[in-house]
Amino acid sequence: MINTAIIGCGMSARTFHLPLIAANPAYRLTALISSREQPDLAIPRYADAGTMLAESDAELVIITAPNSVHYELAAECLAAGRHVVLEKPMVNTFAEGQALIRLAAENRRLLSVFHNRRWDSDYLTLKQLLADGVLGAPRLLISRWDRYRPQVRDRWRENPGAGAGVWYDLGAHLLDQAIDLFGLPQAVTGHCRALRPGSQTVDYAHVQLHYATHEVVLHTAPYCNAPVARFHLEGECATYVKYGLDPQEAQLKAGMHPADPAYGVEPADQHGTLYTENDSRCIITLRGNFPAYYANIAAAIRGEAPLTVTAEQALHVIYLTELAQQSSDEGRRLPVALPA
Repeated sequence: MINTAIIGCGMSARTFHLPLIAANPAYRLTALISSREQPDLAIPRYADAGTMLAESDAELVIITAPNSVHYELAAECLAAGRHVVLEKPMVNTFAEGQALIRLAAENRRLLSVFHNRRWDSDYLTLKQLLADGVLGAPRLLISRWDRYRPQVRDRWRENPGAGAGVWYDLGAHLLDQAIDLFGLPQAVTGHCRALRPGSQTVDYAHVQLHYATHEVVLHTAPYCNAPVARFHLEGECATYVKYGLDPQEAQLKAGMHPADPAYGVEPADQHGTLYTENDSRCIITLRGNFPAYYANIAAAIRGEAPLTVTAEQALHVIYLTELAQQSSDEGRRLPVALPA
């Protein structure tokens, strides 16, 4: 078994990481660092990362602490010879990501980022339609993740600081999916701003990725209180439109076990539609599979499989995150040119 520590025990850890680790027999949770009391978790607790690394037997450290401390915690764990999984976003700057990748290589440790939305039910379905050629050559993808959150809340994601704001939060998922589908674009045009009165961080993002043969639009806004397509993909032969969000987050919050036959299965009334020139038909949404992320991490640690979500891929997300914000700040389209 892989002895595992978790740093941070907020929403992300309790909703995703703890249940997914508990459901996988390859892992044993042996250490926890949290600023909150966790009476329901019978796991040895440590005051800080240094103490945990010195005293626990953790082989893998999962970091779900606020984005502002991702780099320093990951660097400390990698230097101590531990494998590391970081909650997204990986870090706050491209330079920090490069430094972590070098540190992981020097210590021959695994470094990955929890880009779990690659296993969303609707994303898996869209990806399969592209692979099957049903849509023809893709020409336009609109990927939206909107919310109705008109009031600014007092929490670290909405307070000023490194890695705060919705573009670093939901934007990381939107970017990772786009890169997974199409690779890096040629250029980026970003509009990232604080739309709500009193907001001190980005709460609205409309970012366009320019490819040689198609366009990708990524969008998230805080005032959407009506149904909107999560995915709208136009190809030369057909268009796929999908409403609603993947059910796995809600199921995990409700206490559903990932082994439950209903886990990851979307209600029929939320299935997407494929539109051709003369017809339309329902596309049954594939089953979502967040557990696949940690199954791959275990296999990679054992040397049985390559990483699915590599640190290099996560670094590309950070690069585009920064580039889109720079584009927004400067009011111009910017070319994609990864630093050496």
